[in-house]
Amino acid sequence: MYGMVNRALQDMVSRQHGAATWQQVCQRVGVEDEFFLSNQPYPDELTYGLVTTTAEVTGWPVEELLVAFGEWWVLDTAAKGYGPLMAVTGRSLGEFLHNLDQLHTRVAMIYPQLRPPQLSCTDLTSHSLELHYVSSRAGLTNFVVGLVRGLAKRFGVAVHVELRASRARGADHDVFLVDWSAP
Repeated sequence: MYGMVNRALQDMVSRQHGAATWQQVCQRVGVEDEFFLSNQPYPDELTYGLVTTTAEVTGWPVEELLVAFGEWWVLDTAAKGYGPLMAVTGRSLGEFLHNLDQLHTRVAMIYPQLRPPQLSCTDLTSHSLELHYVSSRAGLTNFVVGLVRGLAKRFGVAVHVELRASRARGADHDVFLVDWSAP
């Protein structure tokens, strides 16, 4: 994954748990330099190690950490780094979710080694859809839940996200019910 992911995790952990906590995470993972270059790719295993070690150090369950990190990514990292791009991706939660693959295509022009997931939507009602998530990376289901929750906050709507099908349970990809019809 690109360094921007590791830097975003560093920002979240440092702001919520203090810089000393992040330094402890880096020491345990064996990272000499705790400052990641945003546009440089790093091994996925390093990012996974940072996440699991953060969970160990903070006592935060990995699943909850990934949900919180997904929200952080949308509301902090993406808002700061990709604000104009986020603004043109959609004017509502549904429109934004339908345009996620286009967003990734644009971001891939900046990061040529990017391996984004494939995302598609199947409308169910005017306020609900199924989000199909296909990725070469395992273990990020809860991160996607956090991303959707963060997007809902961005658009000022309440959302219910439910995992309907999961690679971890034998499906070929993850499918989420996303419903923003409830008040």
